Amino acid sequence: MRIRSLDHIVLTCADPDATVAFYERVGMEREEFGAGRLALRFGDQKLNLHWAGAEFQPHAAMPAPGSADLCLLVDGPIAAVVEHLALVGIPVEEGPVERTGAVGPLLSVYVRDPDGNLVEFAEQL
Repeated sequence: MRIRSLDHIVLTCADPDATVAFYERVGMEREEFGAGRLALRFGDQKLNLHWAGAEFQPHAAMPAPGSADLCLLVDGPIAAVVEHLALVGIPVEEGPVERTGAVGPLLSVYVRDPDGNLVEFAEQL
């Protein structure tokens, strides 16, 4: 067996509207699918959303809002990301800082989504 890539990640959220609004501000697109399910699409991947207390089956053993730590690769320089985040009113918690990604060095900034998930935006160096 050879794993090729990630398709989607599931985020458990307390307020789906706030979560969708946050991720739309950073460039993702809202997608509705199935029986009233929500996702946020970016490129060939997506974030599926579960409502806390009403998770779609099957789900993680202990789903909880604010328990994720995501790293999202961006096109272009990290300075443009910092500028965009300021424009849309999202405070940077840390960075830019150098990190190590799956395929090499990164320059990253960290923010928090409405549930407190740590979201890293990273430029591959």
